[in-house]
Amino acid sequence: MSPLFRSTRRAPAPVTLAVAACIAHPALAQTTPATLSTVEVVGRTASGAYHAEEAAGAKTELPLRELPQSVRIVTRQAIDDLGATRLDDVLDYVGGVSRQNNFGGLWDNVSIRGLPGNENTGMATLLNGFSSNRGFNAPRDLAGVERIEFLKGPAAALYGSSEPGGTLNVVSKRPLWKAANAVEGYVGSHGLKRGAFDSTGPIGQNLAYRLNIAVEDKDSFRDHVNAQRHVIAPAFTWRLGRDTMLEYAGEYLRHATPLDRGVVAVDNRLGAIPRSRFLGEPADGDVTVTNQTHQLILSHEWNAAWRSRFGLSYRDTGIEGYSTEASALRADGTLTRQRRFRDYSSDDIAVQAELQGVVATGAVEHELLLGVEAFRFEMDTLALRASPTATAANAIDIRNPVYGQALPTPGPNTSTLEKQRNTAFYVQDAIKLTPAWRLVGGVRVDRYDQSLHNRLTGNTARQDPSATSPRIGVSWLPADQWTLYANTGRSFRPNTGSNAAAQGFDPETGRSLELGAKWESADRRMGATAALFDIRKRNVTTADPANPGFSIATGEVRSRGLELDLAGQLTTHWRVNASLVLNDVEILRDNTLEVGGRLLNVPRVNGSLLAVYDDALANGQRYGIGGGVTHMGRRLGQARTQAEANAGTPAFELPAYTTAKLVGYWRLNPLLRLSLDVDNLFDKTTYTSSYSRLWVTPGTARSVTLGLQARF
Repeated sequence: MSPLFRSTRRAPAPVTLAVAACIAHPALAQTTPATLSTVEVVGRTASGAYHAEEAAGAKTELPLRELPQSVRIVTRQAIDDLGATRLDDVLDYVGGVSRQNNFGGLWDNVSIRGLPGNENTGMATLLNGFSSNRGFNAPRDLAGVERIEFLKGPAAALYGSSEPGGTLNVVSKRPLWKAANAVEGYVGSHGLKRGAFDSTGPIGQNLAYRLNIAVEDKDSFRDHVNAQRHVIAPAFTWRLGRDTMLEYAGEYLRHATPLDRGVVAVDNRLGAIPRSRFLGEPADGDVTVTNQTHQLILSHEWNAAWRSRFGLSYRDTGIEGYSTEASALRADGTLTRQRRFRDYSSDDIAVQAELQGVVATGAVEHELLLGVEAFRFEMDTLALRASPTATAANAIDIRNPVYGQALPTPGPNTSTLEKQRNTAFYVQDAIKLTPAWRLVGGVRVDRYDQSLHNRLTGNTARQDPSATSPRIGVSWLPADQWTLYANTGRSFRPNTGSNAAAQGFDPETGRSLELGAKWESADRRMGATAALFDIRKRNVTTADPANPGFSIATGEVRSRGLELDLAGQLTTHWRVNASLVLNDVEILRDNTLEVGGRLLNVPRVNGSLLAVYDDALANGQRYGIGGGVTHMGRRLGQARTQAEANAGTPAFELPAYTTAKLVGYWRLNPLLRLSLDVDNLFDKTTYTSSYSRLWVTPGTARSVTLGLQARF
């Protein structure tokens, strides 16, 4: 059973964050007192903890140092030090993560270890161990998030359909059994106004609650672009008995903003127009994304060795609105645009049942996990698009844009109903072979069924692939603070869409090899990981040479690299987070794209450093000051075909960039705190991702945020 939702009958009522975290992750109760210092239960933390010892997403009691896998955890302390309110705010500080097409600012999308997910569904993401990337998901707000776990390498042996580069598991805040409240307010550059509320405590002897609310209104350095978001995240914990617990975690998120495809490159160069220029049509208004999530977890401890967990998750997502998007750049500097209307919705129901326990066979100890999972997912997609004639009439001059022209009426373009069903069984065994050796093995068998009905053509594409996803890893602990490990695993992800014969594609499959070393300080306040990896992914969709306009699943890519991660308490006053990644990703086989070429938005080098100094004044007030530096190397900005490469056509690349930030806080008294965050300190012009020369996303201009946090 996952440690994320385990009974806490053996833990006393929480007073410190260490014990409070045990409600969400009881295995942390074994953490030594040195791991955490001054703590808060709500609001911005002051635990000093950048280094975590266990990951709920790994579904094992093994400490991370003993786990034969690279796992990077962004703790709540790191989130708060960065002043992060969205997932996008922390990505630059995790090695091997690069941004991908974010659908005009309407969702999060990254690649891990150079391998992106499907361009229409995004990265492999979990919320409390349940899949959360099916459907249409607004940029994640962090108001109700306790930590973010980056599980690097294949996770298919536990979670099924996923990317071989890695998976994110977002862990939400859980109720505490001691009453506490916090309110936060922020103002800043580009018209930022944000308020947040965090309240928790018991409701009687056996019921506790937590409620996180956030409201944000923000303009942008981009012309005619602003955003509003509302987040409500309630949670309840109900002790049904000494050994039984029922937990609920919910979230409602509404995000409204114009769809913004960014800027264009002229003659393969960026900078011809300012980064602020909006090339859509302000009259289109907002595109609104709404997400609702409800999770119920029933856990029971049968005895000291065995526990069970049953979980139910329901998610409802939708996206609706008009947009005007670049389609072609003419030689005279006018940009033709397509006007579109989207009305997408999805429903996702998933169940999980797990049994976890410890079995000893002589001197060998096994931690067994047996699980069953099933989901039903339906996605209704309606998209309208203006005709080519109307598109030509809707052109705009990129150097002297004139907005407000008559908007064309889009007509039918896409109308589909997709249904997915999946049933899976998985097993994992974490074995303590000797005091110095650990072996983790697992396998998952998925039975997948998909149908895609095209209402415009009347065709229905069906596929029902099965997948067996094994993994195995071994760790050697030569000393108390050191670990050497190796692992290998396989993954799969069903391809969406259909080929020229209206048939579904074979699923993508991945194979990963990883060698690594881990170190943890004697007081367990700092840890480091070095990893070498080699990943291959097959059955990537590529153009069908026999049927122009259609695809076939015959492509292959490879990712190889070196990762270095360090996080924790360096001294009494300094905490640091650092990463450096060298990553070589290339196309091995494709019918159209350049063989030997790179994938979009993946740098060969990226790295980061965050350092914060914390101390107390003579009057007892505390303060912290620090900063961060991130570097992102050059990246391919548009896929280059083999024909273009043979003709010597220059590749379109996004320039490398290095940015800096400042962070600081001043605690006036135990209940009141001021914070200051300055992002992109030197106001560098950057470009964070691209889909093509016509859709390039510029990085945020310098922004200053002043915050006030109060506890009561």
